Amino acid sequence: MIWSLVEANNRLSDIVTLALTEGPQTIARGKDAVVVISAHEYAELTGGRRSFKEFLMSGPSFEGLDLERDNTPMRDVEL
Repeated sequence: MIWSLVEANNRLSDIVTLALTEGPQTIARGKDAVVVISAHEYAELTGGRRSFKEFLMSGPSFEGLDLERDNTPMRDVEL
């Protein structure tokens, strides 16, 4: 829906609710306009949200890391 700036000023809470539940809302001032969208939708559009798999895969590489267990005997400790 397209809202005039005056109407949007008076009904901002409604516009935010509609943007979250129904999708993008346009606010027009003369020939200029802006769009109100949810943060989730913005992240998807800008690619700012990575999947959990992408997050894990972006970590440091373990290539060349020695994961061999140390077989030296443990020290004696008196309790």
